[in-house]
Amino acid sequence: MRRNRSVKIIATLGPASASPEMIERLFIAGADVFRINMSHTSHQMLDKLHGSIRDLEAKLSRPIGVLVDLQGPKLRIGTFANHEARIEPGAIFVLDNNEAPGDATRVYLGHPEIFASVKPGDNLLLNDGRIRVQVIEVDPQRIVTRVIFGGILSNRKGLNLPDTILPIPALTTKDRADLDHAANLGVDWIALSFVQRPDDVAEGRKLIAGRAGVMAKIEKPAALDCTQEILELADGLMVARGDLGVELPLETVPGRQKQLTRASRRAGRPVVVATQMLESMITEPVPTRAEVSDVATAVYEGADAVMLSAESASGKWPEKAVATMDSIAQAVERDQLYRSIITAQRNEPEATSADAISAAARQVGETLKLQAIVCYTASGSTGLRMARERPDVPIIALTPIAATGRRLALVWGLHCVLTEDASDLDDMVSRACSIAHREGFADPGQRIIVTAGVPLGTPGATNMLRIAYLAREAE
Repeated sequence: MRRNRSVKIIATLGPASASPEMIERLFIAGADVFRINMSHTSHQMLDKLHGSIRDLEAKLSRPIGVLVDLQGPKLRIGTFANHEARIEPGAIFVLDNNEAPGDATRVYLGHPEIFASVKPGDNLLLNDGRIRVQVIEVDPQRIVTRVIFGGILSNRKGLNLPDTILPIPALTTKDRADLDHAANLGVDWIALSFVQRPDDVAEGRKLIAGRAGVMAKIEKPAALDCTQEILELADGLMVARGDLGVELPLETVPGRQKQLTRASRRAGRPVVVATQMLESMITEPVPTRAEVSDVATAVYEGADAVMLSAESASGKWPEKAVATMDSIAQAVERDQLYRSIITAQRNEPEATSADAISAAARQVGETLKLQAIVCYTASGSTGLRMARERPDVPIIALTPIAATGRRLALVWGLHCVLTEDASDLDDMVSRACSIAHREGFADPGQRIIVTAGVPLGTPGATNMLRIAYLAREAE
């Protein structure tokens, strides 16, 4: 099951893709990691989906990542007497603490923290940004606004506050229950939604307690002002362009995406680009040309993974959507400009032996045109360092720990293989050569490069680099 690309594909599971048969088809089509959205998934269904993925993993002998995406705090308005109302541009519209059904002049808002936080001049966005109002007066019982962009507003629509930092945690009571269940189940990544500040990530990390990787979803403008601090606390970053595109001017989102991708690469954290990548394939068998370019842009930038949401969860063509994304990624990585763009963004290694060895392995591998870089990694840190170099040589990550292999399945360029720890240096090299041949990366007589930490089994202590020939006996 060797992939012919370095970028990874995350496919969201849902009504269209919940069966074990479809999960297997999606994996064969190119999915490396499966996302489960807790906004629409019960604990019972999570158990079922996780079990199906682990069964497939055992069947194919390949580590498969599972990412659980927490719902986060959802802000919603109340209901209307006629189920909906037309909000006219220029009109006064009030959000208040009166639970009576609303009309064209007012509606209930059951979030007292918003009344305490907004101020005159702040913009409020309703119904995914289709309706914009601006605060002109506020007190503890009501928020008086003027309608900037009007339209039809119906029951329980969402509310976004691009200009306001709310004093609420990123984790609700439901999120905490979902997080604990998912972590105990053994999922590999947990994504924290609506992160506003580093403290949100710190709270999530404390609750996860090392049971899964912590992925911070960047979808609030406030998070953009403290990206570096968030990166220091998170294990990975997701550019969640759905809500980010609602709360920011649309024209600024592509630039923000590039900034976040490059910041993550500098920090050596995997970065996922998500939301609406092949949106038209929810209903159509082919994407638009603009969507193809969107996926390609993320691949050219060196993102670790690109993600499908409704396209694979509830769309008509889940398998085709994955296969299309796979084809786009392969075409980009074959393009003659791809390597020069990736190389231009490469960062200088940090002043550690592990980073120096990884940088040297990349340079030696490319200079001698070796068949693969094989890195032994127990904690995953060596694999992450090697991927950070973005070498033009395939990377095989060998680990004795299933959880490490599954978590690294999301990381750029890593072909993860579970294997026992080597007993000594000779066994380490012999094992690396054998696996490189078995997995289709090198033939007898060809060369690979091996990196590891000596003494063997010491986490994060990569300090050895060795070039090895595959002997004829490897056949």
